[in-house]
Amino acid sequence: MELDPEDAKLVTLARSARARTGAAEGAAVRDDMGRTYVAATVALPSLSLSALQAAVAAAVSSGVQQLEAAVLVTEADGVDPESRAAAGDLGVEAPIIAGPDGEVRA
Repeated sequence: MELDPEDAKLVTLARSARARTGAAEGAAVRDDMGRTYVAATVALPSLSLSALQAAVAAAVSSGVQQLEAAVLVTEADGVDPESRAAAGDLGVEAPIIAGPDGEVRA
């Protein structure tokens, strides 16, 4: 699947968040003004967020009300329902899924 350059940038950012932290997943989202927010899986004893949930939370905490795109880099086959719902709350119904190698799967 060929991505436009802005979505390809999100894949790169999500891959780098995952690699930098050694997390299970990395995610990146782009708001309706073109700003990007990047996160990795959060797994603490008192707090657990998927990478996509964390990226959406970062965007929301910055005042974003609408997302244009979302990318999840994961070894899993798809997006868990809670993460899909978080992205959907801001307008992204179908996040782009990529493997750790950056190959887009959906």
